[in-house]
Amino acid sequence: MKFFLISDNVDTKTGFRLAGIEGVVVHERHEVKEAIDKALLDKEIGILMITEKLGQLVPDMIDDIKLNYHTPLVVEIPDRHGTGRSPDSITRYVREAIGLKL
Repeated sequence: MKFFLISDNVDTKTGFRLAGIEGVVVHERHEVKEAIDKALLDKEIGILMITEKLGQLVPDMIDDIKLNYHTPLVVEIPDRHGTGRSPDSITRYVREAIGLKL
């Protein structure tokens, strides 16, 4: 099983490459779609990592993969500037999922 990274930043790609993880750097929505389609065709890729910023360009594709594909597992990662999520994102997710206020 291989990891694959779709990033919007050369530094992020370089860091993951040092860990032995291949990837691509893209910036436009159509480039992200092409990279995801190519990754889905490679049956050796078990984990697809994508930066949060790029994931926000194609949320429909990300959701489709998460809901309808056995592999790859999609992991949205923060870029080098940090996460774009609010500090209470996990609490809000739990509240929306089960209706429990924490």
